[in-house]
Amino acid sequence: MSIKAIAAKLFASKIYYQTRAWANKPVETQVEVFQSLIRDAAETEFGKDHGFDKIKTISDFRKRVPIRDYEDLKPYIEKVRLGEKDILWKGKPLYFAKTSGTTSGAKYIPLTKESMPFHIEASRNAILHYIYETGNANFVDGKMIFLQGSPILVEKYGIKFGRLSGIGAHFVPKYLQKNRLPSWDTNCIEDWETKIDAIVEETIEQDMTLISGIPSWVQMYFERLREKSGGKKVGDLFKNFQLFIYGGVNYEPYRAKFENLIGRKVDSIEMFPASEGFFAYQDTQTQKGMLLLLNSGIFYEFIKSDEFFDENPKRLGVADVEIGVNYVMIVSTNAGLWAYNIGDTVKFTNLKPHRIIVSGRIKHYISAFGEHVISNEVENAMKEAMEGTSVRINEFTVAPQINPISGLPYHEWFIEFENEPEDMVLFSEKLDAAMRKQNIYYDDLITGNILRKVVVSKVALHGFENYMKSVGKLGGQNKIPRLADNRTIADVLEVL
Repeated sequence: MSIKAIAAKLFASKIYYQTRAWANKPVETQVEVFQSLIRDAAETEFGKDHGFDKIKTISDFRKRVPIRDYEDLKPYIEKVRLGEKDILWKGKPLYFAKTSGTTSGAKYIPLTKESMPFHIEASRNAILHYIYETGNANFVDGKMIFLQGSPILVEKYGIKFGRLSGIGAHFVPKYLQKNRLPSWDTNCIEDWETKIDAIVEETIEQDMTLISGIPSWVQMYFERLREKSGGKKVGDLFKNFQLFIYGGVNYEPYRAKFENLIGRKVDSIEMFPASEGFFAYQDTQTQKGMLLLLNSGIFYEFIKSDEFFDENPKRLGVADVEIGVNYVMIVSTNAGLWAYNIGDTVKFTNLKPHRIIVSGRIKHYISAFGEHVISNEVENAMKEAMEGTSVRINEFTVAPQINPISGLPYHEWFIEFENEPEDMVLFSEKLDAAMRKQNIYYDDLITGNILRKVVVSKVALHGFENYMKSVGKLGGQNKIPRLADNRTIADVLEVL
């Protein structure tokens, strides 16, 4: 074992016990974070507008600071973008992370000198927890690739603008620089397809041990590797490939395809990073869910998703949440976001320590008939329908068909198969049965003859890739919504 691997194991042990110290006292940890946030922002414009000097308790905060989304907070953000100081957080932010968003168009999320270190530490600590638990540190000696956006930044009014993943590229530790791929020049390529081809050229002969990125785009990278190598499995090209790190979407629908592309199983770590904060990472290979980062300058609140659109929904803290309930996650951060609705929904899988899964988006659901189907449910249904079969998929999304040419309305599943079912009717039946188990309201609609069973529509090979290209969202951190309450995506897929 190399000196670097031994050092990684020692450091991993230290971080593990530090993490357990705050994870074992979640309420106290969150109170400390809350008090620090209010104190540090008391003299900002937002703090003065909302009487932070009078806030003594979390209850006081909830009375004075309503839930906001990006559009609600935008007047403050625009002042910060124009270079004004002490608006949402003390001073100016170091960066603005530009994100296309899935609900609000282009968004500019501030990153401060207080918040940025937590983004970097969380990525590092996720890997260290894996090393501590498994004892496997040999991969640190190989090459590592992080599929990400361009690191080119633009500076305005003393603030640098760029994609979150591109900003993160500037913070890769020195001890990883020699191991890290792709090269800086390749990473700066804006066109995603050109970039992927360049990454393939740079990595195909390397000893890749760790690969990280959103599954849909890593899949594209793997497919290009196989084409370039004349059909070799990724695991044969990279014999020491041991660890896949991902975030942004559920890996399960991709797992069968990935294992086929790789030719074997590899360990994986799930992360929950966002421009608004690095919220969670998978801290164990043996239990479901990701550890919620309660000590990272973020104060969390949760609202039951079925109450979210009520006039005065109840805001809960970590002491009040329950396992298995779907919550909208609200954050206040040391980057100057206050009672901010990030748009994601989560479910707790464990409370000692607090672990979550991302269940979907509060604006990404199907409830055309009152069923309120969420992303997590369609992903679980797809996983169940594929079990015990040779079916592999590249991508899928679901939309309601409210006005069919004939017959009852239905949910339409647009699926790009890499390996189709032998019996499509049987597969559709299994998919529908799995959905009925996932959502009792959907089951009631089928039983009551309000809806007919799911309809599967095949999408041509590369159809989703072509769709993303057509809307200018190919590659990077962009991802296909698993479902929508409208047919915006479905109507395009029908003609591709």
